[in-house]
Amino acid sequence: FCGMAVRGFEVVTAEKVVSFLLSESKCRGIGSLHNVGVALRALLRFAYLQGLTPQSLEAAVLPAPGWRDTEVSRSLSAQQVSRLLDSCDRETNAGIRNFAILTLLARLGLRANEVASLKLDDVDWFNGEIIVTGKGNSRERLPLPVDVGEALANYCRQARPNSGCRTMFLKVRAPYTALSNATVSGIVTLTCERAGLPRASAHWLRHGLAMALRRVGAPLVEITRILRHRRPVTTAYYAKEDLDALVNVVRRWPEAAL
Repeated sequence: FCGMAVRGFEVVTAEKVVSFLLSESKCRGIGSLHNVGVALRALLRFAYLQGLTPQSLEAAVLPAPGWRDTEVSRSLSAQQVSRLLDSCDRETNAGIRNFAILTLLARLGLRANEVASLKLDDVDWFNGEIIVTGKGNSRERLPLPVDVGEALANYCRQARPNSGCRTMFLKVRAPYTALSNATVSGIVTLTCERAGLPRASAHWLRHGLAMALRRVGAPLVEITRILRHRRPVTTAYYAKEDLDALVNVVRRWPEAAL
């Protein structure tokens, strides 16, 4: 900021800071909200030290709750996912690309960075498999569902720019470079707004897949393999919302009917 005039901080108030954090809490998990708070607190501290605000607003940034496994998972229902996919304009290159990205997220539960890092060579068309580079650069083979394969094939044939870049998903305008993780998440958010759905992130689709599998009776160990969790305890996060299963193990409270 050296030598630059910074404007806009004079209208920032504690009420606006709190309102911003509340709006972010609707579409972020505890960890992500904590990161936003850390960055915002540092920004407000800098603004005060530079004389851009008359008083320190750092205290207005309330800490994110730190309880483990207490929040309800944020996900989209099957009907909402259908609306999300249907809202893609598949008459345009961007719409064809976004449809393929959303299909990958919804059907295979990939993370945003896994979609962004997907390469053309990671799709094994002959064997009907896809290689996903996950956490710790682990590479795992997953079955390639027909609808996912069709979405990827349509993108490669009709909408993917001619480029020497081997990354699967590219920008629709030159220079045709790979998408970032943030861009993949942004595609989900913007498509949700277009479809009239709650503002969501890419991880909501991953959660939605897990919840859908639970509803049809898939055991947690199977969901662990599909989502490629390193520890089963991570997958157990979704069990707390399976009320039909939990009601069978809960102990009855005196004078209370379930």
